[in-house]
Amino acid sequence: MTFEEIKALLISKFGEEVIVGEEQLGKQPALLIKPEMIADVCLELRNNDQTWFDFLSCLSGVDHGVEENVFSVVYHLASIPFKNQLTLKVKKYHDRSREDLPSFPTVSHVWRTADWHEREAFDLLGIFFEGHPDLRRILLPDDWEGYPLRKDYKAQEYYHGIKVN
Repeated sequence: MTFEEIKALLISKFGEEVIVGEEQLGKQPALLIKPEMIADVCLELRNNDQTWFDFLSCLSGVDHGVEENVFSVVYHLASIPFKNQLTLKVKKYHDRSREDLPSFPTVSHVWRTADWHEREAFDLLGIFFEGHPDLRRILLPDDWEGYPLRKDYKAQEYYHGIKVN
């Protein structure tokens, strides 16, 4: 299926509000999906006989900077049988507080590999994935302060008496 056909399929299944934008520039166009609908969209794209996106090749969290206060998640999907690829994105405004993390629905029930990808985005950017079965740090120690890939991250001077710098 082409990009336009996939877009039409999603609109016919979920309505026009499912797609909040699209990016046509670059080598791989992307659909911007309404954040609360991402899990349903991914499940449909995996299970639909016309698309069969059976592989989540990458899931990345993005901090768009302190000026925008926007966090996003990028999903790179692949259909191995159909030799097709698709990029989906979700974005959300967030005030950068640590008490209330930016939050998106998990897709770990759609693709098992999302479990690890989402944990990495949580660990390094502080993006929370609602419904994730085991959302905890994966690269940093459990008691590490902050999220190192955030644009406003300030490294702590010491960790358990050891200079971090």
